[in-house]
Amino acid sequence: MRDLLVSAAFELFTEYGYDGTTIDDIVHRAGVGRRSFFRYFPTKEEVVFPDHERALAEMIGFLEEGAQDPDPVGRACAAARLVMRMYAEKAEFSVKRYALTRKVPALKTHETSVVRRYERALASYLRRRFATLQDGELRACTIAASVVAAHNYGLRAWLSSGAGGDASIVVDQALDLVHRTWGDKAETMIMVARTDTPAWQIIQQLNTLREGGTGYRFA
Repeated sequence: MRDLLVSAAFELFTEYGYDGTTIDDIVHRAGVGRRSFFRYFPTKEEVVFPDHERALAEMIGFLEEGAQDPDPVGRACAAARLVMRMYAEKAEFSVKRYALTRKVPALKTHETSVVRRYERALASYLRRRFATLQDGELRACTIAASVVAAHNYGLRAWLSSGAGGDASIVVDQALDLVHRTWGDKAETMIMVARTDTPAWQIIQQLNTLREGGTGYRFA
């Protein structure tokens, strides 16, 4: 039923334009009642983005599974690739939606709100992972925004080309840049101390550096 409504909607959008198509037109073309439409889509805008709820749920689940991943930035980038896969699985539909969204301001606004939900999910995951760092909040929000921007850059390049070639190539390049920029850059620190320095004093100094979020890795 969901696919039937989406197919009918896009046929009408092509024939009469988005603004020239009503929900009544869509259900009439699909041969169903209005109640069936609202069972799946609360608004006409939602019928243009039928797959994002599932993609967002999959991404959140993937992030939750990576709660102990030693590379949280890499995990966030991999989560964005899941969303890219959703677009690639229905390339023709993705291109049609991209063209329609570029023409209709209301859809562009709705798309922005959808993208923001992905960014919030990424930031929430990274915020938990960076909770012990002094700049954890800033780092989480900045990296989440970077991941989304990189994904969208690659996605739009692919859609602008008519979905020609491998969808993941440009996205991977952009996300790899984010990973290299924000990934684990911890440095190994060699501490020099007198042989008679008490062990508790060395540990105390190391803990002070760790709590200060210096970025050093301690073995």
